Amino acid sequence: MLLLSEDQTRHALPFPALIDALDEIFRSGCVMPTRHHHDMEMSGEPDATMLLMPAWVPGEYAGVKVVNVMPGNSARGLPAVAAQYLLSSAKTGEMLALIDGGELTARRTAAASALAAKYLAREDASHLLIVGTGRLAPNLVAAHMAVRPIKQVTIWGRSKEKAAELARHVGATFPVSVTVAGHLEDVLGKADIISAATLSNEPLIKGALVKPGAHVDLVGAFKPSMRESDDDLVQRADLFVDTRDGCLVEGGDVVQPLKAGVITPEDIKADLYDLCRGMHPGRQSDDAVTFFKSVGAALEDLAGAMLAYETARK
Repeated sequence: MLLLSEDQTRHALPFPALIDALDEIFRSGCVMPTRHHHDMEMSGEPDATMLLMPAWVPGEYAGVKVVNVMPGNSARGLPAVAAQYLLSSAKTGEMLALIDGGELTARRTAAASALAAKYLAREDASHLLIVGTGRLAPNLVAAHMAVRPIKQVTIWGRSKEKAAELARHVGATFPVSVTVAGHLEDVLGKADIISAATLSNEPLIKGALVKPGAHVDLVGAFKPSMRESDDDLVQRADLFVDTRDGCLVEGGDVVQPLKAGVITPEDIKADLYDLCRGMHPGRQSDDAVTFFKSVGAALEDLAGAMLAYETARK
């Protein structure tokens, strides 16, 4: 059985190939049961959670991602999330690979955003605004550069120090011009693509400030109580999601305006299944504002794990 470390997983998942792999699995489909959530009682600290995310392509591959969320780890100086992906043969049951779950998740999440941008962002989109400075941020830059001619990257974060550190990393890694924004409101109207990956509970992306033709990619705010966009944006934009089943119950950027009656489920024009299968054309005018919300899905992990295994075997 292959054991892929964080670095090995990263090298086995180049973004162009990973984006294509996601496109293919959304087009062809797979079996994806509802993810399992299990609360684990902890003594003297917040309860933990175990998440199990299975998926399989009959007769080919089967896999499950195991994620342990341990809030008490902050006091231990350890990461709050630990994850691994176990890939097996769906024909023989043989266990084929154990893949670093954190790196797999970060790369497949960014690749899903880039896959959406391939269908929804303007072809000439060259200015990318990254909102947030966490692990996903540099992956979102690399992934979007694989599908659009990004030449300028602007970074905004609540911590100016972290934003500056990320800007130095992006500038040293990618052939782009990089700036740090002091105030988010000052740059929202300049970007062609806005990609947000935060844990915000209050809207950051104001629809009134987003320019015509922009594409807004919302990756964070994965709980119903969290939100990165306001009602103005939701009402103004053409709405797209990664999966309808997930976004209608999980991400606050869709759940909250649904509950408030600002939008209806019918206002969601398409998900990635529809886009990849040609059932919706995606962007329909240069001036349209497009909105993409993702909460993640087990088929994305499976596609990444299959690619990582096949790449590492070569």
